[in-house]
Amino acid sequence: MYTSFRQARLLVQAGRAGQRRFLSLHEYQSVQLLNSYGIPTPKSIPAKTPEEAHNVAKNFGTDELVIKAQVLAGGRGKGKFDNGFQGGVHVVSNPGQVKEYASKMIGSKLITKQTGSAGRVCNAVMLAERRDPAHEYYVAVLNDRVTQGPILVTSNQGGMNIEEVAAKDPNAIITTPIDFDKGLDPAVGLDVAKKLGFKGETAQREAADIFASLYKLFREKDATQIEINPMAETVDGHVLCMDAKLGFDDNAEFRQQDVFALRDISQEEPSEVEAQKANLNFIKLDGTIGCLVNGAGLAMATMDVLSLHGGNPANFLDVGGGATPETVKKAFEILLSDPKVKSIFINIFGGIMRCDYIAEGVIKATKELGLSIPLVVRLKGTKEVEAKEMIKESGLKIIPFDSLDEAAATAVELAV
Repeated sequence: MYTSFRQARLLVQAGRAGQRRFLSLHEYQSVQLLNSYGIPTPKSIPAKTPEEAHNVAKNFGTDELVIKAQVLAGGRGKGKFDNGFQGGVHVVSNPGQVKEYASKMIGSKLITKQTGSAGRVCNAVMLAERRDPAHEYYVAVLNDRVTQGPILVTSNQGGMNIEEVAAKDPNAIITTPIDFDKGLDPAVGLDVAKKLGFKGETAQREAADIFASLYKLFREKDATQIEINPMAETVDGHVLCMDAKLGFDDNAEFRQQDVFALRDISQEEPSEVEAQKANLNFIKLDGTIGCLVNGAGLAMATMDVLSLHGGNPANFLDVGGGATPETVKKAFEILLSDPKVKSIFINIFGGIMRCDYIAEGVIKATKELGLSIPLVVRLKGTKEVEAKEMIKESGLKIIPFDSLDEAAATAVELAV
């Protein structure tokens, strides 16, 4: 069970390493989507200003609320805002306190273990009613590499890091395959609820219904991950999804336009947003050597070689097989927007991609952008000879190499 669980989670994480990031939603958006499928949650209302949060609290119907910073990152409760305010999740007891906390959250950056030191800006908060759980559970719907289909992953140890639970006690994880077309059989869902320890027929039936509805949402909305942590059995015997993390396949954007309209680019790295507009496969990293490569495998190998020579890549950038001189210029603009970049390493294997297109784009970008940092180029394959001649005749300070090791070592040396 643990192996299957880990492989399913790793599959989701591996997908995120590519150019197309799985769309993630804010918690309040996820709650609204869950509710549209009849999945019960605590009453929750978002607010985008301290004044709006104050008004929501006054008209909520109860003073016992939880205020949550809406930032796309885990560990919000233990995070810290860049203004010094501690914690992105707080229990509040009156509208005045809600306004005070909201003013410290909205417009500030929340720093958590997942965001890194840069943090992410909080543009909204969510106010939720307090519901007392008698017990917390973990529930997720994922795609599983082993069964080559969707699975329901559950545990009666919710509200904590599920990877740690799985590592310490694999038997605490229940993995249940789901028939892609038919969905989760009601009898199977009820059996899972009983195994988890839900007390009473009402809670067991409600849990089983939620399992089935989560899969329906997963399939109909082209989700890559639906994670409920925790799902709670409340003291009054009902079952609620207390927190949700939803991810969606970007390849399905054309048929999930309502979901993708919820995308919040303020939570994303600006350079990655720009690269996506230009159809560049780009992920920002923390190093000093800008990389421009064609092909994901070659890009990863290039990053490894730089590391072997003591360097740190500043990015993953795969221009793909259909890059044009204009695309290459845009890639340069993105690389140069990072003040940490001290040298640029271009490593191209011309198969579908023509080396002379790369050379033309490099020459154009070097001239028009006034490139002042060292540029190391290695071109191999289609139109290699023509490309090298173009670079030679340009008269620009472009350092050519045939050897990958020598090129990488030079790029590292020049970045110091």
